[in-house]
Amino acid sequence: MTETAELLAALIAIDSVNPDLVPGGAGESAIADACTRWLAERGFEVDRLEERAGRPSIVAVHRGSGDGRTIMLNGHLDTVTLAGYDGDPLAPEVRDGRLYGRGGYDMKGGIAAMMVAAHRASQHAHSGDIMLALVADEEFASAGTEEVLRHYTADGAIVVEPSELEVTIAHRGFVWLEVAVEGVAAHGSRPDLGVDAIAMAGRFLNGLADHAEALLAGQAHPTLGTGSIHASTIVGGEELSSYPARCVIGIERRTVPGETGESVESELTAILEAVAAADPRFRYRVTRGLEREPFDAPRESAVVQSLLRQVERVTDAPPVLRGEPFWTDCALLADAGIPAVLFGVAGGGAHAAVEWVDLASLEVVTDVLEGTIVEFCA
Repeated sequence: MTETAELLAALIAIDSVNPDLVPGGAGESAIADACTRWLAERGFEVDRLEERAGRPSIVAVHRGSGDGRTIMLNGHLDTVTLAGYDGDPLAPEVRDGRLYGRGGYDMKGGIAAMMVAAHRASQHAHSGDIMLALVADEEFASAGTEEVLRHYTADGAIVVEPSELEVTIAHRGFVWLEVAVEGVAAHGSRPDLGVDAIAMAGRFLNGLADHAEALLAGQAHPTLGTGSIHASTIVGGEELSSYPARCVIGIERRTVPGETGESVESELTAILEAVAAADPRFRYRVTRGLEREPFDAPRESAVVQSLLRQVERVTDAPPVLRGEPFWTDCALLADAGIPAVLFGVAGGGAHAAVEWVDLASLEVVTDVLEGTIVEFCA
C-alpha cells in the first residue's frame, strides 16, 4: 500500500468511538496520541487541547518563514459505533481497490490524506504556516472544532470530509425547536372540564404540514435548493382514562443561507397564532434548541480558488461543485471568519454495517491537498 493507505490502515485499527454517541466509547485519546507521535516525528509542533478529559483535539503546525498565509486542514478523529458492523471494524482489509473498516470513509481517510499531504508540503519552502486541526466530537456536537477556534485562526481552511472528489461549496444548516401545547387535565368522562392537548397539537401539525409543502415549492438557493421542516418526535398524555394536559412536539428545520433561528421561530409562531385565533383554548410555548448555520463558501476566496486549480491539475478535469443537504464544520470555520471549503475521498458506508474508502481517491485527495498547501502558503 501507499504511504497514505498504510497510515489510514493504522488509524482504522484504533478504536475512537464517540462516547457521547455510545456510552463507554473509547473516545479520541488513543488516536490523538498516535497522530501526535507521527506528526512530531516529522517536525510539526503539536498542541493538545482537552477542555473535556478524554476528548482531546490536536493542532499540529509546521511554521513558515513568515509573512505568508496560514492554511488549516480540518478533520475529525471520532467515529460512530462499532456495533452491528459486518466483520471486525478495527481490522482494515484491502479488497478490489478499496480499504474496509470503521471510519475509513468517515473520516479517517481524510485524516490520513491531510497528514501525509501536510508533511510533503512542509518539505517545500513556505512562508505561511501549515496547520492541521484533528478534532474530537464532530459526530455529536462539534465541540472539538469549537475548542480549536477559541485558540487558533487561519487565512483559509479545507474540511476534508468525504465528498466523492467533488468540491463542496455550500451546505444546509438546521434549527431544532420544541413546541409544547398546553391542555387541561381531566377525567376521561368529563369533556366539560378537560382540554385535549394532543388534539390541539394536531391542529398545529396540520398547519406544519402545509408549511412544509410551501417551503419545498418556494424560492430555491442556487446550490442547495429549498429549506425543509418536519416533526421529529411527539410526546403527550398520561393514561387512556385522562384528558392529556400537555403535548410536546420536537421539530427540525433545515435551513439555507438567509434563513436563521429567528426567522424559523417566526414561521412557527405564525402557524401557532393562526390556530390560537381560531380557538382561544389553544395555548403553546416555543423553545429553540441547537442551531447550526448554513454555509456558503465565498467563491473568490484564495483557498477556494487554489483548491479548484489543484483539483483540475491532479484530475485533469474541471472540478465538480456541489452542495450538501447535511451540516459540517465548514459553517463553524466560516462563522469564525475563516474562508472554508470541503473536499474529500470517495467511498461509502458512513455509519453503516460496511464502510470503505476508494484507495485511488485517497491518493487524489492527498495530491490535491499537497498542491493546495504549497500554493496557498507560498
